[in-house]
Amino acid sequence: MTEPAEEAEGPDRPASPAPPRGGGATGRSGRFWSRRRVPAALLAAGVTGAAGLLLYDVAAVRTEHAGMHWRRWLADQLDRRPLDDGWLLVGAALAVLLGLVLIVLAVTPGLRTILPMRRDTDRADVRAGLDREAAALVLRDRGMEVSGVQSVRVRVRRSRATVRVVSHFRDLHDVRRDVHAVMGDGIRELGLARPPTLSVHLRRPAKKG
Repeated sequence: MTEPAEEAEGPDRPASPAPPRGGGATGRSGRFWSRRRVPAALLAAGVTGAAGLLLYDVAAVRTEHAGMHWRRWLADQLDRRPLDDGWLLVGAALAVLLGLVLIVLAVTPGLRTILPMRRDTDRADVRAGLDREAAALVLRDRGMEVSGVQSVRVRVRRSRATVRVVSHFRDLHDVRRDVHAVMGDGIRELGLARPPTLSVHLRRPAKKG
C-alpha cells in the first residue's frame, strides 16, 4: 500500500508561513535617542552670537576703529587678576560644568519616558516604543481586576515596576499572590525588550476617624 504523496504548493495552495526571523520573543532593542533640539539650538545660537561679536570686533580693529568696550574691559580684567582670583575660579568652574553637561547630553540616549519594545523583525528601520505612563495605566487596569483590590497605583521605570495596592477584603496573602500573577502576565504582554522587575506593596485602607 503506497502512501499518498504530499500536495505540491501552487497557486491554489498558499505556502506555509515561514517562522518569524529576528530575536522572536527574546528580540532586543536599544533605547531611543533624543534629538535634543532645544539644547542644540541654544548652543548653536550662543556660538553664532559669540563668533559674530568676535568677527565684528576683529573687523573694527583691522579698519583702525576702536575695539568693543566689553573686549577691552575683559582683557584688562584678565591682565590684572591673578589665576587664583575668586571670580576666575568661579568662571572656570562654570565653564567646566557647562562642558560636562554638554558631554552628558551627547553620550546619553535621553527619552527616558519611552520603553523600547521587542524587535521581532530584522528590519533596522522598524522599531516600537511604549510610553511609561501608558504602560502604568495598562498594569493598573489589570490590577483592578483582582478580587479584593480597592485601588492600585503603578509607577513604571526602566528597570522596575512598583505597584501599590490597597485591599479592603480577602486575605492579604491571597491578594498579593493574585496581583503578582496578574501583573507578571501584564508585563510580559507589554512586549518590552527589557521587562522591568515587579515590586508589589500591599496594605489595608486607612481607618476613618
